[in-house]
Amino acid sequence: MRQGMVYMNGIPAGVITEVSTTEYLFRYEDAYYADAAMPAVSLTLPKTQQEYWSPYLFPFFSNMLSEGRNRAVQSRLLHIDENDHFGILLATAQTDVAGAVTVKPL
Repeated sequence: MRQGMVYMNGIPAGVITEVSTTEYLFRYEDAYYADAAMPAVSLTLPKTQQEYWSPYLFPFFSNMLSEGRNRAVQSRLLHIDENDHFGILLATAQTDVAGAVTVKPL
């Protein structure tokens, strides 16, 4: 099981978990959820105290990944299987991403 802390503008927003290659979970941090001023990390993941479940990496997080040649180069340089979406997310979404959301390994 691998996990990543999801940050919104540097503030811990939630935890994404890969239970298996066919089971992913996302849950907002209690403090983040309780702060009405904090936005949802994505329109597809509205703020709730419920845990989100998916049989594949959530599309919002999947869209943070590079594609094509860039993905192949990243995979080779980082020694991560090109089909390991969660591993690539944890390795590449820590800094310099488009948008306010970053993901760091736990």
